Amino acid sequence: MKINRSLRVEIAAVALVLATALTACGGGDNPSALDNAKEGKLTVGIKFDQPGLGLRNTDGSYRGFDVEVAKYVAGKLGVKPDAITFKETPSAQRETMIENGQVDFIVATYSINDKRKEKVDFAGPYYVAGQDLLVRADNTDITGPDSLAGKKVCSVKGSTPAQNIEKNYPQAQLQTYDTYSLCIEAMRGGAIDAVTTDNVILAGYAAQSPGTFKLVNKTFTTEKYGIGLKKGDSELRGKVNDAIQAMIEDGSWRAAQEKNFAGTGFAVPAPPTIERN
Repeated sequence: MKINRSLRVEIAAVALVLATALTACGGGDNPSALDNAKEGKLTVGIKFDQPGLGLRNTDGSYRGFDVEVAKYVAGKLGVKPDAITFKETPSAQRETMIENGQVDFIVATYSINDKRKEKVDFAGPYYVAGQDLLVRADNTDITGPDSLAGKKVCSVKGSTPAQNIEKNYPQAQLQTYDTYSLCIEAMRGGAIDAVTTDNVILAGYAAQSPGTFKLVNKTFTTEKYGIGLKKGDSELRGKVNDAIQAMIEDGSWRAAQEKNFAGTGFAVPAPPTIERN
């Protein structure tokens, strides 16, 4: 059957309308972080249970160094603090949440490594930490990673510290929970001998419970904290790197640490060198 020219034009027009409607209903990609920023809003992933870094207060507000970094970066992208939606990003879910567009970027003690770079990009680093151990204040057996044989050591699922213990210190009895706060409570109750993650995180927990826990103070890795971004978004990465550099140069970076790490005994370190390549 022959189809005349006018009918063909009508069919093509209907097809175009349908395709447009499908895209509007979610058939297209998620808006980019910069698109959201242009609309004056951002969703940022942080931790909710890390004193001094990312902590959700009982009134629903948030505080910590990572929170301050997130607000500063958002501000440089044109987004006011009250237009940021903070979303909890457990360690094991960070890559997935970026890939699925659940967050625009993540500032959550997110160590840069090659395996993660296969799925996401990083701006920064904005801080350099080191893996350490937290033990009960009366513990004299654990003096570093080489004294972990037969000890129950807790870290978080999907975290770099957990992977490091599993690979390099197999003599330890590694147990992984969803959050570090669960590890802390297990150690408080005597079910765990040590908690391991980055020193700055552990110092926050120690400061929260004076006289209960102590930091071993023997770091055995170098952890570069980056801001996790969608893979391939070089424009966003460049803008976030510029924001981190500006935060360092105008004194806000140091001020945020002095405010949030007070009581931990931590001195503000030299600022990190941002990796532009």
